[in-house]
Amino acid sequence: MEYSKKIYIFDTTLRDGEQTPGCSMNAQEKLTMARQLDRLGVDIIEAGFPVSNANDFEAVSLISQAVKSRTVAALCRAVRGDIDSALNALKKAQHPLIHIFIATSDLHMRYKLRMEPEEVLNSIFDSISYAKKYAPMVQFSCEDASRSDLDFLCRAAETAIEAGADIINFADTVGYAMPEDLRRIIHALKGRVNGIENVRLGFHCHNDLGMAVANSLACIEAGVDQIDCTVNGIGERAGNASLEEIVMSLNTRPDHFLVHTDINIGQIYRTSSMLSRIIGMSIPPNKPVVGANAFKHESGIHQHGVMANRQTYEIMTPESIGMKRDPLVFGKHSGSHAFYQRVSELGYDLPEQMLQQLFEDFKALAEKKHEVTDFDIEAMIENKTNTRRYYNLDRFVINSGNTIRSTSIIRLKDEFGQIFEDVATGDGPIFASYEAIGRILGISLALEDYSIRSVSEGGDALGEVSVRVKAGKRTVMGRGLSTDILESSIDAYLNAINKLITLGAVPRPRKNENNDT
Repeated sequence: MEYSKKIYIFDTTLRDGEQTPGCSMNAQEKLTMARQLDRLGVDIIEAGFPVSNANDFEAVSLISQAVKSRTVAALCRAVRGDIDSALNALKKAQHPLIHIFIATSDLHMRYKLRMEPEEVLNSIFDSISYAKKYAPMVQFSCEDASRSDLDFLCRAAETAIEAGADIINFADTVGYAMPEDLRRIIHALKGRVNGIENVRLGFHCHNDLGMAVANSLACIEAGVDQIDCTVNGIGERAGNASLEEIVMSLNTRPDHFLVHTDINIGQIYRTSSMLSRIIGMSIPPNKPVVGANAFKHESGIHQHGVMANRQTYEIMTPESIGMKRDPLVFGKHSGSHAFYQRVSELGYDLPEQMLQQLFEDFKALAEKKHEVTDFDIEAMIENKTNTRRYYNLDRFVINSGNTIRSTSIIRLKDEFGQIFEDVATGDGPIFASYEAIGRILGISLALEDYSIRSVSEGGDALGEVSVRVKAGKRTVMGRGLSTDILESSIDAYLNAINKLITLGAVPRPRKNENNDT
């Protein structure tokens, strides 16, 4: 049902969201996520900050080439060099957007930028007018807008509009504001800034005080046209405004907000789950909309009401967001055609060779596991497709018990087919295995976090292990998936190592011409 006004969804999962500690994504993972954001129906995908590092530049370039139906944005400081880098990364985009930001609060201008207010205004005008020479669409954002002097904020917005900005965005960068603060700011801007009626007005809210979604909805009530958000609310510190919570609030209460989005809500759960698997961060069970407990009813009174009429305790249905109560089940007798079709239905577009490899993995899993569900298939795909495998586990043998020190023999195969083997002891089979891998590769890594969860249900469920590993200043998440928890643990550690190799924090394998293996 259409309502009087559309709210544009600016998704910054791949840029601001990726700044979640330990949750960085490589370029291929960002590309996978961007394709899902395309299916979800977001209006703008902020793909990265190209000038900041080679991985972000590559990700923006790949997404620009692959995603043609959405606007693809690249972040820049109000500096011409940043803009040049962004323009280069976006050169193959069908709908490119240059996103320029600068701080406007006294605190940030004095201590971070070390600039006078007039210098900031000059930077705003110069950077936007420069970008508009080459880009069809420019967004300008005032960083720390909620703590900025209101008079100066109006001057900054007016300067950006004069320079040619198409979208004016304001950020509650540290989650300081309350809903009434933002309503007051928006009303002042709409009443005092010349030309603001000719641009799209947006807001970007952080969640430091748990107010990001409430603040975003207050901004919509106050008349903004665009909201910045991230899937699962990921982002710096306590995160950003949660896309799924904002969208479902608008969808569930159209009578109150009288607006609509173009989000395909049937893709919400898949998008949330995909991101969780890519970054290795589990969705809290009590997370609104997409948490495991969001549609579970334990109280007897609640159960009775739901059985009589689901609307008694459910204001939305799991099916509406794409969460199936009974996922489709495959087994060892399922054929390749049915498997390939299901992969396509799940939203993945994979090359033939990759599909064949996945089908072989699926058949191997089906031999171990009586039933294979959509959750298992998606977990296999995410585990296999996003990280280049410089090293793979070939085999392992572990001797462990409560009266002996654990011993692990690990054999790895590198991308050239070379075999490496070593043995180590440790406090438990997992740490012994990690020590053996460290001996093989000649590296010492810090294991900062280790977690395990069941991907699906039943005694033969796939176990997903997530590890957070640090090498120097680089921290990455690694994931492993198997019905064997020890194998999952080893694969997760190797996944993290492969990511560190891609980032240049760990040396790549070298082909030994004298190696006959």
